[in-house]
Amino acid sequence: MKLLRKILFPIVPIYFGITWLRNKFYNLGWMSSRSYDFPIICVGNLSTGGTGKTPTIEYLIRVLKEKHKVATLSRGYKRESSGFIIADDNATAKTIGDEPFQFYKKFDDVVVSVDANRQHGISQLLSKVQPDVILLDDAFQHRKVRAGLNILLTSYGNLYVDDIVLPTGDLREPRAGAKRADMILVTKCPQSLSVSEKEHIKNKLKPLSHQSVYFSSIFYSEDVCNEHERFPLTQLKDKQVTLVTGIANPQPLLDYLTAKSIAFEHLKYQDHHSFSVSEIETLKQKEIVLTTEKDYVRLRGEFLSQTSSIYYLPIRFQIDNHNAFEQQVTAFVGSN
Repeated sequence: MKLLRKILFPIVPIYFGITWLRNKFYNLGWMSSRSYDFPIICVGNLSTGGTGKTPTIEYLIRVLKEKHKVATLSRGYKRESSGFIIADDNATAKTIGDEPFQFYKKFDDVVVSVDANRQHGISQLLSKVQPDVILLDDAFQHRKVRAGLNILLTSYGNLYVDDIVLPTGDLREPRAGAKRADMILVTKCPQSLSVSEKEHIKNKLKPLSHQSVYFSSIFYSEDVCNEHERFPLTQLKDKQVTLVTGIANPQPLLDYLTAKSIAFEHLKYQDHHSFSVSEIETLKQKEIVLTTEKDYVRLRGEFLSQTSSIYYLPIRFQIDNHNAFEQQVTAFVGSN
């Protein structure tokens, strides 16, 4: 794949030009973009792959849901349905997508919806639900909607300023797109990130005067769990563990399990992988299946409802200087 990306380098200027022109047309008003007199928060990134959008949305939900009626609106990537859907008791990962289904299973006091047409989805939410705030999941490139607050995520290990556009790089659009952000969140930082390194990263990002920069980390739990039980991860040391991942970058999880002396067989799939019947049958023969929470909501709900041998490892999401981050978010919602 790396060799293919290098071979495709001549396409980079073409992709750059097309995405640059698209943004230019939106910026000049030659392509229509709708704004709303209503608090809409967009969470997204410039790059492909996982930058932590799901835990960031969940963090925002926790910050806002006590005082506001919150709705999430996602595209519903790889769902087997179309149009606008509000999640209900009939929802599955297949009908609304794995990440929205995860929101729905975790937060019973939040409206979870999907629609590839974000303008249509917003209008449907406003007419049917009347939420206080809408969280747009992975919509930074969806220029037809102009959110009031744009939160741009970039991974500590792959900052957008160090990358180039597709197909050789990972950027969906040129780095100049970062100018649209109001808040920049550097995700997946090591817990020991020093003040001097944070300043170094800020200097690389070169935020504009109106942009705030924050840093976040992901902590893996000491326990594994499913719908019925929870127990220490260390109890898996003497078990035959099969780790199943369908996420963009499973390496931090592999490193964590190795550091905890957990021996495991790793079955690695692409992000948002749709498991086949034969793959599920193979997994049912395993003694212990350990997976991520995002993969668990698909595997458990759709295929492994009759077995208790599948568990997931929860994560905890932490933002440095979280008080300032939360104050900026709540101030935006409260002022609209």
